[in-house]
Amino acid sequence: MKYKNLYGLISILVITFLGLSSFKGINNIKEPEPIKVQIVTNFGIIKLKLYNETPLHRDNFVKLINQHYYDSLTFHRIIQYFAIQGGDPDSRNAAPNTKLGDGGPGYTIPAEINQKLFHKKGALAAARKSDFENPSKESSGSQFYIVLGSVYKPSMLSLPATRITKMKLYNEIIRRPENKELFEKDQKYSRAENIDSLRIINEIIMKKVEQELPKVKPYTFTDEQIKAYTTVGGTPHLDDNYTVFGEVTEGLNIIDEIAKQPVDKNGRPLKDIRMKVSIIK
Repeated sequence: MKYKNLYGLISILVITFLGLSSFKGINNIKEPEPIKVQIVTNFGIIKLKLYNETPLHRDNFVKLINQHYYDSLTFHRIIQYFAIQGGDPDSRNAAPNTKLGDGGPGYTIPAEINQKLFHKKGALAAARKSDFENPSKESSGSQFYIVLGSVYKPSMLSLPATRITKMKLYNEIIRRPENKELFEKDQKYSRAENIDSLRIINEIIMKKVEQELPKVKPYTFTDEQIKAYTTVGGTPHLDDNYTVFGEVTEGLNIIDEIAKQPVDKNGRPLKDIRMKVSIIK
């Protein structure tokens, strides 16, 4: 009887050990390696990695690359010290001085905003329509931008942090039921580019923002964000508003060179800067 009990105890211990070992093995499963892509331009090659933390944007980007969607599209918008933007299919054969930025594959992507993935220099992020037309911050199906930005002193980061806080509060206020009429007018005027009417609505909402701001928890940058913005630079005021889904690993100098090119009043380069995007090993 004692031998049977001992045998049973040993069996339980072995099974428990095997079970724990299997559980430990599950925890040790490695994340898949980031997918790597390259953008070939006439100024050189930009290499990037796509974040696994944003699977919807990653998979969509890969799908479009495999469909050769980006082949011969252009970087249609350049803002020095800010970003270069591309991915508008209308840019393929657009006439000079045509305003671009509304084209896409006919769908949007749900936001995957993550404070760990932010707008440091070289960040790859998804373009989108404004919060007034797009309060859920859904991304364009194809348009993206690569961050240039500037280097900040630590004391300078309080301004973009406050700007983020105010923008979040602004969007919350304007979408409240009691402000439905204002919100609908704002959308209407935004589509019509009626600047004067937009300014009036903005002043009304901003008064409410200033009144409620002292009661709101302010946005704060993490240590990692602060380190990046005070060394390599970036555009911190875009954080918490747009989905960042990758970053440049090689070719920051190419982005800088593209950003130097002359542009028209819409920020479009006077000479088309074509791209060819592919997946690399």
